[in-house]
Amino acid sequence: MSDELREYWLSRNQELAAEGFRVLAIARKTACQSDEAPYQGLVFLGLVCVMDPARADIPAAIKSCQDAGIRVVMVTGDQAGTALHVAKNTGICPKGSDQCVALGREIDELQKQHRLNDMLAVTVFSRVTPKNKLDIIQMHQDDGAVVAMTGDGVNDAPALKKADIGIAMGIRGTEVARETADMVLRDDAFVSIVSAVEQGRVIFNNIRKFVVYLMSCNLSEVLVIGIASMTGAPLPLLPLQILFLNMVTDVFPALALGASKGHADVMSHPPRSIHDPIIGRQQWQMIGFYSILITSVVLGSFVVARVWLGMSDGQAVTVAFLVIAVAQLLHVFNMAESGSRAFDNEITRNPYVWFAVAFCGLILAAAMCAPGLGSVLSLEPIDGRGWLLVACASLVPLILGRAHAAYRALK
Repeated sequence: MSDELREYWLSRNQELAAEGFRVLAIARKTACQSDEAPYQGLVFLGLVCVMDPARADIPAAIKSCQDAGIRVVMVTGDQAGTALHVAKNTGICPKGSDQCVALGREIDELQKQHRLNDMLAVTVFSRVTPKNKLDIIQMHQDDGAVVAMTGDGVNDAPALKKADIGIAMGIRGTEVARETADMVLRDDAFVSIVSAVEQGRVIFNNIRKFVVYLMSCNLSEVLVIGIASMTGAPLPLLPLQILFLNMVTDVFPALALGASKGHADVMSHPPRSIHDPIIGRQQWQMIGFYSILITSVVLGSFVVARVWLGMSDGQAVTVAFLVIAVAQLLHVFNMAESGSRAFDNEITRNPYVWFAVAFCGLILAAAMCAPGLGSVLSLEPIDGRGWLLVACASLVPLILGRAHAAYRALK
């Protein structure tokens, strides 16, 4: 093959690769003996083009990752032209950029020159070796990133092991890759990874809401008894009433929070730090604010019932019990994300929350109406003034809680 012909076919290869084809060169050889050198004396026949387009749902999945603060880096054995075409069509690289691709052999040079920032700026690595994959993972881990690596072959196993989260293909992946990985995709779809990230964020947020709700409710009960004991006032809540609250009005709404589908924009926020605890400073502030708010309302209603309305001790305790029970039930709506709509958020759209509130409301009604249960809980009948006090006082934590959340969102 002459130099001119060689240049022609190399340029044709680049043109086809730029259109997204995987290009194979085909040649034949006629040998007289079996021990002849296999790659000498070949006769070039032509190029074979293979089109392996990305799935239709990949661009949207890549966009979701980018909106969620997740950086997607393509690592492939294909040549640069093919990789760049796929990267542009899927949104990994900007349409007008040709500077986002680096060859695997360039990684060693960049490392020797300590040009870490240049390596981190690359979004497509082509013609990579298994060692290159390890170097790329190590580079991003040294930069403080949490790295998830996908792979399906035997040569991907070391990289799957080194990554913080190794993800293997369940259909076309080798047994070695599946055994090494932390997670296996049953459908081999990239969009499944995005769905898993979304569900992980929803579950984490639900756990936070669950803990904040229960701790604020329980701490309010502790404060009510503690403050009344320290001031020498009659106890606004009795032991069996507290047990009833913990077994009924706290549990079911908290469990319903765990079934929330999450906020609609959960994938529009950047990833949280791996060092963030489940209950951080902000959550402790919320627990303190809500518990003090509920405590103030309960003690205030007890004083109003006893002093201003002239109720007996038993009736005042009944008012305090109903106030804290209803306030805790309504407090579940304070667990909506800051800035969300008051009547249209992930909590109000959760049918389990409404079922839990209705179910606990029926149990509270039974406690007041059923003579046996009411006597066990030491509940006494109250008049219309008492019920009006219960209704107004119970709404205060919800109203002030949502107002505080709206103010926090504006900041």
